[in-house]
Amino acid sequence: MRSQRLFLRLFAATVASLFAVVVAHAAAPMAKVQAPGYYRMMLGDFEVTALSDGTLGLPVGKLLTNTTPEKKKKALARADLTDPLETSVNAYLINTGDKLVMIDTGAGVLFGPTLGTLLANLKASGYQPEQVDEIYITHMHGDHVGGLMSGDKLAFPNAVVRADKHDADYWLSTANMDAAPKDAKDFFLGAMSSINPYAAAGKFKPFNGNTDLVPGVKAIASRGHTPGHTTYVVESKGNKLVLWGDLMHVAAVQFPSPAVTIKFDTDSKSAAKERAKAFADAAKNGYWVGAAHLPFPGLGHLRTESSGYAWLPANYSSLR
Repeated sequence: MRSQRLFLRLFAATVASLFAVVVAHAAAPMAKVQAPGYYRMMLGDFEVTALSDGTLGLPVGKLLTNTTPEKKKKALARADLTDPLETSVNAYLINTGDKLVMIDTGAGVLFGPTLGTLLANLKASGYQPEQVDEIYITHMHGDHVGGLMSGDKLAFPNAVVRADKHDADYWLSTANMDAAPKDAKDFFLGAMSSINPYAAAGKFKPFNGNTDLVPGVKAIASRGHTPGHTTYVVESKGNKLVLWGDLMHVAAVQFPSPAVTIKFDTDSKSAAKERAKAFADAAKNGYWVGAAHLPFPGLGHLRTESSGYAWLPANYSSLR
């Protein structure tokens, strides 16, 4: 009898302790953060690392042009998306074996607290900013150049920065900034605060149009979104990746309807023409595509579908 009572007390104590553990686990605080934002793939002998700078709520209903409100709503609804649309800001690191090349740098501090994670994600991916040799800018909007600076210091102290001179001549001009509408002046200020320190250090070297940069990486003019907008073609052992920059912004809307433009375009007709050409070529030739505002990691392929295109995101790989 005594041993039975002892057993019951022990059993009750055990149940109580287990219940307490369950309750404690249920009350654990929510982490509310993602894993470090990088994704890696091989392209021939090159290693490509997609880097997330974070996401930004984009009011696409107000920004997308050459369409109707009804069509925008339907396109977003088909993809189970809402407006404002949480939009990725991506950059890409190319390790050729000889050079470490960054394509775009994210927003840094220019666009608020939901962006600016690129440097942390670069380090989490196993690289340090001091290792980057070259930085190629698709265009000088703040969400592509803001990450060049870390406070008042060069975020990539050993890198040479390159961009098309048409963008440099436009966005780094105080005369153009003075003549711009008030709501556009921040575009100029962001470009100047990001690029000018590299220029002052002798580390900014613009190019003009189609240019071979390092073996396996070349610039291709795709002007329209900005005066010097550039796409970058990366090739190794017959494998090809084309990094589009801002040739497109909203996958759910612009893949089925490539003619849809955005208010950020400097020349929307030219931007639409470049987008149509890029979409058709990618679908025809089947190479890899990466874009700054496709959902992270923004890598995949394009295929023709109906009167538009369908996006086929990269299948996850552990690279083992």
